[in-house]
Amino acid sequence: MANHLTSSRQADIVAFIPQADLDARANMSAFIELCRTKLTIFGDSLDFEADSWEVSNTIKLTAKKSKLRIIFSNRDTCRERACGRVMMLEPFKSFAKSYMRYQHGMQRSNDVGKRIAALRALEVALLETGPADPVRIDSQVLNRAAQLLGEKGAAAVVYRNGGQLEIIARFLNNNRLTIVPTQWRNPLKRPAEAIRVGKDADERRAAKMPSQAALDALPKVFLFATEPADVLVSATTAILCSAPDRISEVLGLPVNCEVRQKKDSSEEDAYGLRWWPAKGAAPMVKWIIPSMIGVVEEAVRKIRRLTDEARKIALWYEENPTHLYLTEELEHFRSEKLLSMADVGEIIFANKVDKSVPGVWCDTHRIPKYKDGNQGYVRFADVEVAVLNQLPRGFPVANEKTGLKYSESLFIVQRNALSASKTRISCVIEPVTHPQIHNRLGARSTTGIRSIFDRHGFYELDGSPIRVHTHQFRHYLNTLAQAGGLSQLDIAKWSGRKNVKQNKYYDHETPAAIVDRIRTAVGDDTRMFGPLAKGPQVALIKRDEFARLKVPTAHTTDFGYCIHDYVMSPCQMHRDCLNCGEQVCVKGESEKENRIRHAYAEAARLLAMAEQAERDGDLGAGAWAKHHRTQLERITGLIQILDNPTVPDGAVIQLMPIDIPSRLEHAEQACALSISPVGESMPPAFKEET
Repeated sequence: MANHLTSSRQADIVAFIPQADLDARANMSAFIELCRTKLTIFGDSLDFEADSWEVSNTIKLTAKKSKLRIIFSNRDTCRERACGRVMMLEPFKSFAKSYMRYQHGMQRSNDVGKRIAALRALEVALLETGPADPVRIDSQVLNRAAQLLGEKGAAAVVYRNGGQLEIIARFLNNNRLTIVPTQWRNPLKRPAEAIRVGKDADERRAAKMPSQAALDALPKVFLFATEPADVLVSATTAILCSAPDRISEVLGLPVNCEVRQKKDSSEEDAYGLRWWPAKGAAPMVKWIIPSMIGVVEEAVRKIRRLTDEARKIALWYEENPTHLYLTEELEHFRSEKLLSMADVGEIIFANKVDKSVPGVWCDTHRIPKYKDGNQGYVRFADVEVAVLNQLPRGFPVANEKTGLKYSESLFIVQRNALSASKTRISCVIEPVTHPQIHNRLGARSTTGIRSIFDRHGFYELDGSPIRVHTHQFRHYLNTLAQAGGLSQLDIAKWSGRKNVKQNKYYDHETPAAIVDRIRTAVGDDTRMFGPLAKGPQVALIKRDEFARLKVPTAHTTDFGYCIHDYVMSPCQMHRDCLNCGEQVCVKGESEKENRIRHAYAEAARLLAMAEQAERDGDLGAGAWAKHHRTQLERITGLIQILDNPTVPDGAVIQLMPIDIPSRLEHAEQACALSISPVGESMPPAFKEET
């Protein structure tokens, strides 16, 4: 049978080691038995045989407070309600359960949906050719599963799900769990996010940014909203528009999030919010630009006003964890043993409700009722227990990572406080969650919740509903920062990222905007370095007109942007950008700067090799040494400008063009080589060496 090895990384992880002398079916049985009886991933008390696993205590999503479940239903019914779901078939279901448990121990991930999606597609592919037996998986089954994954979903999601399918295939092969050993790669293509031009690129860019109609409507909703849900959602979007934030970061703000600090160079205070970045950066104060300070201050004030009562309740429960919260007017009920339905209605609901509602509430929470004639009663103690059981999971701590308590959280409300159809519960609290914001921005049209735009009569120009995702504000602000010339390091710090390479996924600056940015620097010797810094040599043309003539277009390169006009002629310096006068670089673009420094190191290495060959007397080495020396000098000059602290980020740098032989000179040299005798057929540079 299988050997077992306890991992030193975590006590509840046990590595599966297949036996070479066993067949695939025996190894599969051993693997499933290991995961069923030895592993404690998702908890010691996990019912392995159940078709729905509640994993909220293991996988904690910051902005999701509802229970998280892994449901082993098949692909066709995975989106159905519980009564309509059909589960995976055995023995594939046991393998799927084992794989989910084992893989989460070895490679933890909060997004388990991609793994279960790949497994569901794999089961369908197996059933098309026979029983749902995982040992039958081969390249044909995997290819069909990949085809199924590719049939629906966004390109990026499809690609990632295909990547999970590849991980499953590798796991099966490495552990000898299939009859036919199979080396398989994901055939689903990575989406071409790097392509910035064309209709598809424009549509992709627009989908990641809030529409102009949404940006115009949000300030008006913020000013005029009166309903609690509208006020809270519009105030939240005001914060999202002030800095590139994730919704989980905003919802994790403490109530005392505001920071004011004296500026050295001004009598005005700097204003910021205490922040805990979700992507691993250190806790920080995220400073707000002056033009947005008043808006954010007002947004925080509005949110505090809506959530003060809930924080008061949370603090009371922290100090009295075994007692039901009652307002001062209702405190006399604490001495009562029995409560009428009217009493229950007063205790539970913030507003008057229909007389049948308290009874329904008691039935929902399985509170025993007692009859006295026609009057129904319940015990106060039973109501107290039912209410305490409704406190949020993990109470009093709202965020284990930061240690933030519910009584200290900015985004906490009474139960149903944001609902238009349910009555607010006066003695139960809940955190504001991502869906409560997301749905009220119209991001999902199937929830039955009217967006703040619909409620206030705002629509797109074509009359369609305005739909906004919370992450679009982050993309929008990052793109504005890119267009404004903010350095990549500053953008990463402002956004709470540890790695500046992540910036590129939020840069949706259009090609036209890039061209305009280069044009505006033409003739400005504080922002432009190179031939175009001087601007027009005569006064008969305006600088912006000259810029349009000199920079008709631009496209990105490894080191910056090429402003060559391909309408006029093809490129004569293909892939030799650093020697081209039509190459411009922008200071602050860290990824392109890193490539320039790599080019410097490569040029230095090649020059050293050419000089050594020249000393050794190799034919033609002198010409190569001269070429690499010129190349190194150009790159050195460029790096000196990039490293100059007086040159601002966003400055556009253009090097002087080198003097290269024309096509006619190349032809003349080729002709000379073909007709001259040996020793006379070489171009001058080679003659010197011989």
